[in-house]
Amino acid sequence: MTLTQLKHMVELAKTGSFVKSAENLFLTQPALTRSIQSLEEELGGKLFDRQGRHSALTVLGEEIFDRAQVMLDLAKELKSTNKSFTKGLTGKLRIGMGSGPGAILMTPLLQHIAINYPHLHIEVVRGTTDMLVESLRSRKLDALVIDSRSLKPAIDLKSEIIYETPGAFMCRPDHPLAQMKKVSIKDLEKYPVASTPLSDEVERILIDRYGVNANLEKLINIKCSEISSLVDIANKSDVVLLAIRRAAINLHELKITPNLNATARFGFVTIANRSDPPLLKHIRVFIESNLADGIAKVT
Repeated sequence: MTLTQLKHMVELAKTGSFVKSAENLFLTQPALTRSIQSLEEELGGKLFDRQGRHSALTVLGEEIFDRAQVMLDLAKELKSTNKSFTKGLTGKLRIGMGSGPGAILMTPLLQHIAINYPHLHIEVVRGTTDMLVESLRSRKLDALVIDSRSLKPAIDLKSEIIYETPGAFMCRPDHPLAQMKKVSIKDLEKYPVASTPLSDEVERILIDRYGVNANLEKLINIKCSEISSLVDIANKSDVVLLAIRRAAINLHELKITPNLNATARFGFVTIANRSDPPLLKHIRVFIESNLADGIAKVT
């Protein structure tokens, strides 16, 4: 039994005429007759009573007709779904985001999807790099947007740096340090410093700029993977926040001596040699265009 045979049956039921149905289906009348007879043989009963030139559904035919209509409608819907999926208009996508990218991208991304792709199913997961990479490898996530400095190189992962954004020490505008033209590492040590989990590479940069006392264990008092919470406490206390500048635009950037001159590199990470969902290209285009506002693209 094929969908083509069911289509032939439904057309004949609608017209009641082999001649007219064959014409509508662009078939010869003998070809249509063979198709209906083959379907009847497979189903084990007559589908049509032939009364001269007119054909009417039998009781079995009426039962099969209703179900055939449903199957043909479902087949049409499946074809439409495939076209939409190929274009990235439907489907399901699961994106993992590190603290920095998540603080900047999560809300605008979800809003963009809700407005422009209402039939998409998207899930954004926040977490540490290790947790997100493990979920990506186990196929629980389709892609990651993370600070690539925290990602350990691996042959099974494909990582592309898509944007670079400066990091900074920041505090509330009326913080005592905000009144100083130059701030040293010793000045910072007088206040609690908060950050998201930082990579060994960031620690190397800090030690290179400010000496061994700037190692993460001594420098960072408060560590949290949710950057929005850190921004909140920096706004309400004397905490100094070390994070990407764009994650806390309302905070005051301290003029540290020497200049921090460090950046976070956002990487788009997928499984190497794995076919990406069509929707993923739409997400990446949005992420790149969203980040392009005020951040230089890495080439």
